[in-house]
Amino acid sequence: MKIRLNGEPCEIASSDLDALLAELDYRPEAVATALNREFVPRAARGSTMIAEGDAVEILSPMKGG
Repeated sequence: MKIRLNGEPCEIASSDLDALLAELDYRPEAVATALNREFVPRAARGSTMIAEGDAVEILSPMKGG
């Protein structure tokens, strides 16, 4: 299905956020996720379904000082 991933068009096979992270080779414990601008906690990713046209954000922590 076609979604927007981090602001860019993307074609995916996954139907939930947990599966999407695995499909894209992200470490689930190392990222934050949002679906349609709403934060999705790690515990809810497996039950958070993705639909055609959704906007998914996957954010990695940044180090700085």
